[in-house]
Amino acid sequence: MASSVASISKMPELRSRIFFTLLMLAVYRIGVFITVPGVNREIMQDYVQSASGFLGLFNMFSGGAIEQLSIFALGIMPYISASIILQLLTVVVPTLDRLNKEGEQGRRKINQWTRYGTVALSIVQGFGIAAYLSGLNEQGGGAEGVLLGGGMGFTLMTVLTLTTGAVFLMWLGEQITERGIGNGISLIIFAGIVANLPDAVVQTWKLTEWEGGTITAPVLVGIGVIVVGVIGMICFFERGQRRIPVRYAKKVVGQRMYGGQNSFLPLKVNTAGVIPPIFASSILLFPQTLASMFPESGALDFLNANLIPGQLFYNVVYVALNVFFVFFYTAVMFNPIDVADNMKKYGGFIPGIRAGKKTAEYIDRVLSRITVGGAAYISAVCILPTFLQDEFGVPFFFGGTALLIVVAVALDTVQQIESHLITRNYEGFATKQGGGKRGRGGRGRRRG
Repeated sequence: MASSVASISKMPELRSRIFFTLLMLAVYRIGVFITVPGVNREIMQDYVQSASGFLGLFNMFSGGAIEQLSIFALGIMPYISASIILQLLTVVVPTLDRLNKEGEQGRRKINQWTRYGTVALSIVQGFGIAAYLSGLNEQGGGAEGVLLGGGMGFTLMTVLTLTTGAVFLMWLGEQITERGIGNGISLIIFAGIVANLPDAVVQTWKLTEWEGGTITAPVLVGIGVIVVGVIGMICFFERGQRRIPVRYAKKVVGQRMYGGQNSFLPLKVNTAGVIPPIFASSILLFPQTLASMFPESGALDFLNANLIPGQLFYNVVYVALNVFFVFFYTAVMFNPIDVADNMKKYGGFIPGIRAGKKTAEYIDRVLSRITVGGAAYISAVCILPTFLQDEFGVPFFFGGTALLIVVAVALDTVQQIESHLITRNYEGFATKQGGGKRGRGGRGRRRG
């Protein structure tokens, strides 16, 4: 560990990337505490902390911005929702599918449409939050006086402020991805969850018997064991992979022989990463926004009453969405036909499997089987720890979704840092070897 830190200090590019990432995350955390004009922060904070259900989930993904009703209250969810819509349309719309296969130029066009979709969804959700706040202010229930003003002026100001905040976060995430370390969108969610850790630990301690609560010492130890076990399970599955052996045929070019080495094709158990739970949570939050805009709708009232984290209906829908997005995103990220064609092009083959179509079918079959295990793992991690909240009232941070995002994003970021270190060490080794050869050649000429 100490050697890795020392290596980072010797690499100006990696050091600047890490510093830039931390700086952008600091900007995000500062913005969380800037409240939307016309909102009483103290009353909103007390109301959100005393409420349950989707507000806790929304507040977690926004990094506590909901209880502050900050300019970043929408978080990164509009961008994620727009990405979901564009990726689903890519499968069914031929024009988008062709753009997706055109390479960098096509992806830039799709990203541009994703940004437009982010703005549109932010406006819709901004109107929803403005209507929700107006309803709270009128109905009471512990939120009287949450608005310092009201009317159309407040609504327009809220929509403009929240839309601007969501677009700025989208830009911030893209800058981190391009100029920093790790996936910017995931790191923003990661920072929001981790920022709530100290408060979650304090709340848990207040629920113990030493503070007049109901959690006894054995129960507290059990909670700690379960949390550590879930973290270990996440690390195990995120690192887990199925290695398919690949051999390359020998080729003779002139007087030299190339190829003939053995390799393997690594297939991750969880190819989709943390995308499925983030996408699933984003979709489950959307009906709540619509319910606040159309309070008289019977279908939305049903969803509003039943889509509450921890309830059976919510868990069933959540698991179904997780399974769907695991398979969908795996299919988007990994194409067995392209892998088989590239393998055949360079003379590679899987022992016992005919090259070409049969290889693609074999890879697809193996990938489908291990993806079933990946979907089961993600669903279990996201759902099973909810009994901690139901039985002991542990803060929402210790839910499986939060732990999965935090651990998986941390592992991915550390892996990217290690990749930079390995690349730098390899380049330095190659330079030294080249320099050594030139030096020996020079000494030989001097002796001659």
